[in-house]
Amino acid sequence: MAVTKAPEGDFGSRMRHAREQRGVSLRQIAEATKIGISALEALERNDISRLPGGIFSRAFVRSYAAEIGVDPEQTVREFLAQFPQDSVTAGSPHVLIDDSSHDRRLDPRAVMIVATLVLVAAAIIFWSLK
Repeated sequence: MAVTKAPEGDFGSRMRHAREQRGVSLRQIAEATKIGISALEALERNDISRLPGGIFSRAFVRSYAAEIGVDPEQTVREFLAQFPQDSVTAGSPHVLIDDSSHDRRLDPRAVMIVATLVLVAAAIIFWSLK
């Protein structure tokens, strides 16, 4: 595979080019970094409004850079040079973190244990008041 010179374009295009040159998919980066694919796609489109902001955006950029084999610190500097505006430091960290691997359903056994404990406590209180 021939390596071509990185484009002189915008930050996102350079990152996408570097990723493609190394044959790394967005899914691979998402799995390794726990950053949602939508955030990675937004980064490659220069859509910083979809990033969480502040140190979290820088952490996303640093992790992405490390996964595609480019210097993370230099990449963060390039990111900040292109996006110095306040919108980079706005936002909340929970927006685009990929937590799809976490099951948020309650364990039925835990619900039964808690319900039993509540009933036992209620019975004890009821009988002690008689």
